[in-house]
Amino acid sequence: MNIWAKMITALRGGVNEAGEAVVDSQALRILDQEVRDAGEELKRSKDSLAEIMARQKLAEEKCKQLQKSIDEHEGYVVKALEKGDEKLAHEVAEHIAGFENSLAMEKESAQNFAQSVEKLRAAINVAEKNIKRLKQQVDTVKATENVLKAQVAVAERHSGSDSKMRTAMESLDRIKERQALKDAQIKAAGEMAQTTGDDSLKSKLEAAGIGTNGSSADDILARIKNKKAPE
Repeated sequence: MNIWAKMITALRGGVNEAGEAVVDSQALRILDQEVRDAGEELKRSKDSLAEIMARQKLAEEKCKQLQKSIDEHEGYVVKALEKGDEKLAHEVAEHIAGFENSLAMEKESAQNFAQSVEKLRAAINVAEKNIKRLKQQVDTVKATENVLKAQVAVAERHSGSDSKMRTAMESLDRIKERQALKDAQIKAAGEMAQTTGDDSLKSKLEAAGIGTNGSSADDILARIKNKKAPE
């Protein structure tokens, strides 16, 4: 059971390593996508901000209309009282109370919208700065990655050049060795040819009954002169 548990753990470790390798190989692509996702979220936040600001404006506009209705009906109350119509004045006052309740609610909504706009606007400003800074860092990382790739390519070419140079030097050494061997063979053949020529002459002299008997060339020449000298 313990062995199976270790095997499962090893498999999980292998999967994790494979996943990390994929993430590392696609790091820049993943980073670009994350930046794009952040940009889309920022765009949606701006859309929400625009909607809240629109609702705030509507609430403020309703407040103005309600305040205008209140002022207008207060004038009606004054006129009704001037005419001594208490009942009509009371009825108009009830309408004014309803307007004031609605006005209080709209003012509260407008205030809440204003607070939301302020908070959301601050958050968007921070997000924009962060995304801008992140894009700059991504550009720097990409530039660094390109420089590293160029350095690796130069290093590989240099390594390949060294390898080719070593191979060329080895080939040159082998050629020189073959040439030296060929030269030695030619010299040996010449020496063999000379030796063979001397042996052939000696054989011909012996066949003619003329032996050298190991005499030197000076001895032979002196002997011949003595024979030709007059008696």
